[in-house]
Amino acid sequence: MKDHFDVVVVGAGPVGLLTAIELTLGGARVLVLERLAAPSLITKALAIGPLGIEALQRRGMSAAIANAEERAFAAMKPSSKQAEPTLSDQGPRYVGHFAGLTLIRADAQKDPERRARRVDQQAAEVMLADRALSLGIEVQCDCDVKGLVQQPDVVDVEWASLTGEGRIRCSYLVGCDGGRSSVRKLAGFAFPGTPPTMTMYQAIVEIDRPEKLLPLGFRHTSGGMFAFGFMRNRLIMMDFNGPPEDPQAPVTREEFEGVLRRVSREDVRVTSLESGSRWTDNTRLADTYRQGRVLLAGDAAHVHSPFGGQGMSLGLVDAANLGWKLAAVIRGEMPESLLDTYTAERRPVAEAVLANTRAQTAIMRPDPQSSAMRDVMTKLMEFDEVNRLIGEMMTGLAVRYDLGSACDDIGRLIGNRPVKHGENSLYDVMQEGMGVFLDASLGAGTSRLVAATTQRIPCVTIDSGPSMLIRPDACVAWCGEGQHIDGLEEALRRWFAPAPM
Repeated sequence: MKDHFDVVVVGAGPVGLLTAIELTLGGARVLVLERLAAPSLITKALAIGPLGIEALQRRGMSAAIANAEERAFAAMKPSSKQAEPTLSDQGPRYVGHFAGLTLIRADAQKDPERRARRVDQQAAEVMLADRALSLGIEVQCDCDVKGLVQQPDVVDVEWASLTGEGRIRCSYLVGCDGGRSSVRKLAGFAFPGTPPTMTMYQAIVEIDRPEKLLPLGFRHTSGGMFAFGFMRNRLIMMDFNGPPEDPQAPVTREEFEGVLRRVSREDVRVTSLESGSRWTDNTRLADTYRQGRVLLAGDAAHVHSPFGGQGMSLGLVDAANLGWKLAAVIRGEMPESLLDTYTAERRPVAEAVLANTRAQTAIMRPDPQSSAMRDVMTKLMEFDEVNRLIGEMMTGLAVRYDLGSACDDIGRLIGNRPVKHGENSLYDVMQEGMGVFLDASLGAGTSRLVAATTQRIPCVTIDSGPSMLIRPDACVAWCGEGQHIDGLEEALRRWFAPAPM
């Protein structure tokens, strides 16, 4: 072997790049292997949910997020050829949908400012690649992983490219290589689930008579469901005639037009297809996210239908959860058992997402029973409590890891907030990949206990409580009022203190 890396990350999509960034900030030496020779231009995720956006903001990408969103909204302006409305015309009242019911209201949510942002997958990859480059992370493209051998202390990885073959040794291997993950298959992870039953299409198109596909929003027909006008010239369709014969075949204009006419029940023609993609409701979940020194994140660990745009955010938060933990183990500060908390915390979250996407599939079907269920759901979402529950489920803000505490805040992923008398925000303090202790105790006396336990937790005095111990992934690991510090030392040792020799 010519070289040895602490971690090889397979996949240079958003999840793989954020994993590499988290590990590098934690002191690990990382190599990223990417199968593609150049970034894919296929139309994929259109937005990132709040928890995924916050994971990027904590690592210095706030300005890039704002710029990407500005470009996205500029692109939503009507073209000279097709002047259809967009969702922005509806105003800020509705902030999301469930099964095509665009009824999730901002005024029913506890934290409406924690919202999805209009950052598509290509824009996310660009900003993450820029951040990775600034950290000196090595990314090798056109490297298709063909084999791996796990030994007691290392993993040997074999890859092939158009220019030859290679082999690399690492202490840990992380598969972030998508739903058809080579790492998952080669390592032998079980991946049970349910097979596909339908096909979803997404494309940027020109339509000869676009007015026939309005009004704006999801429209249910006897043929399926479609939406036109969410963004300029973008069309989404759900076809319930079963999965495609060849999911890997390119989407042609003729295929898209045929499905559109059948689903919309309108006499329209697709005059041009700029880009198109298809997905199914294939739904699977790895039985564990770790086998020895091989770990999975993102779609490599879980696949589901894209309803509600939950996938990219789900994977980014996987990366945020795993990265700092694996780095702490590599530094020798924490035992390998810390990695077991990755599966324990993240797998139930994915399980819940898989469940809600299956439910959405059932509600969207064009049969009388599903139509009746949609009507009932529409009425239920008029109630603020139900609307909030659905909203938090779709955004991920309902996530709470079970850290063994009855305190409702412990286990939550905390949003950004002002600290240091408004001079900085919480996420400003977390840019270097460390956790933080917010100290509201009299004279900031509790900070001395934190400093005596670990040097990797900056302490910040705040004006009002509660005091909080926050992990690098923004999970609240402990909180306490006033001078009460019961459980703080235990939380520090559980998540941050050096492992006993």
